[in-house]
Amino acid sequence: MPRPGPRVLTVTELARRIRDTLERDVGVVWVAGELSNVRRVASGHVYFTLKDDESQLAAAMFRRVAALLPFEPRDGREVVVAARASLYEARGALQLYVEAMEPLGLGALRLAFEQLKERLAAEGLFALERKRPLPPYPSAIGIVTAAEGAVIHDIRTVIRRRWPGARVILRPVRVQGTDAWRDVVAGIEDLNRLSFLDVLIVGRGGGSLEDLWAFNEQGVARAIAASRIPVVSAVGHESDVTIADFVADVRAPTPTAAAALVVPDRLEVAAMLARARAVLRTALARRVTHARRHLVSLERGLGAPRRRTVELAQRLDELALRSRRALGRRTLAERRRLEALERRLDAVGPRARLGHVRARLDGASHRLRFALDVRVRERRAALARTFGRLEALSPLACLERGYAIVRQGGPDGPVVRDAATLQPDDRIAMVFARGKARGRVERTES
Repeated sequence: MPRPGPRVLTVTELARRIRDTLERDVGVVWVAGELSNVRRVASGHVYFTLKDDESQLAAAMFRRVAALLPFEPRDGREVVVAARASLYEARGALQLYVEAMEPLGLGALRLAFEQLKERLAAEGLFALERKRPLPPYPSAIGIVTAAEGAVIHDIRTVIRRRWPGARVILRPVRVQGTDAWRDVVAGIEDLNRLSFLDVLIVGRGGGSLEDLWAFNEQGVARAIAASRIPVVSAVGHESDVTIADFVADVRAPTPTAAAALVVPDRLEVAAMLARARAVLRTALARRVTHARRHLVSLERGLGAPRRRTVELAQRLDELALRSRRALGRRTLAERRRLEALERRLDAVGPRARLGHVRARLDGASHRLRFALDVRVRERRAALARTFGRLEALSPLACLERGYAIVRQGGPDGPVVRDAATLQPDDRIAMVFARGKARGRVERTES
């Protein structure tokens, strides 16, 4: 019995085996190295080489990952990437598919900060014209920060002391760690769904650059920019500056200062109302005094009311008399003018013209009737002549003179015009001026 030979694989099958082994046994790993040959193509994908002193690996980062990078990958940068090792079958080349990238060291974080700041500034997210004013007397305040710690305690204390009527809605989030920025974004979006909120405070206490990095993430910056509610950024201490500070509508040096910014001081408001009340009372008293003086002046100018009433009544009687006289004169003048217009209308108006038109109409009607009578007589004579010609040409007239129409075979047969078309014993039908007859041919003669 012959021994079976070895199984022969195609190149594609072998490449897929290698790819599956890599993805199964190596999986996703974190790799540190230097960027080289970085290319960002039109589709948004980024291709590069990750190398160290002894080796290098090809790598690809797709658009959805590259769009979220807080810095621009460039040749020579030291980075750490989370990547999945696999085989690019078309070329049979080992390749890393990058799912996350971070710069190495504090200097790299500062570089990522500056690059993201430049990018967002170029997009207009820091523009002053998009900054919104804070409401002067908010009734509800949303806060995105950690549930525990001094920050929320200080904010609540300041708001309760300065403006106790305001509601405080806390959306607790993680403010430190690798994915803390996702929590902050979700918190901002959740509070934006509450229609009654007037202002948001987004922040945390102080810390190192790494501790505050969640507020330097692009996602947080875009969530603040998209917020329909004005946002106050309160991250760290006065010396700490984050990307969130540049995007927010107002930047507070500390969380405590943010609380003082978003609500007024009730004591100051009460003092302002007291001053306004005093000013209003003084203005009202001044207005009443002025009105009283004006009334006294009017009374002096009016004099005794009874005498003034008698004078006005006499003046009214005089005006009424003058009005009646003027009205009578005007009525008489208008009547005379109307009579003149009537006379002119009778001379040249519709009545005179109507008689002339009626006479012309009667003449035209007479001529029309005469023309119609002539035309009817002519038409009748022409009709009689036509009828006479038709009578002369009619076959019925010939029948009246003793002629007959002979049809072969029967009343519906063809008309016989030649005796040669008939044969002895043929049946014939004859049509006379009055009545019909049937017969049989005995013989024909030419």
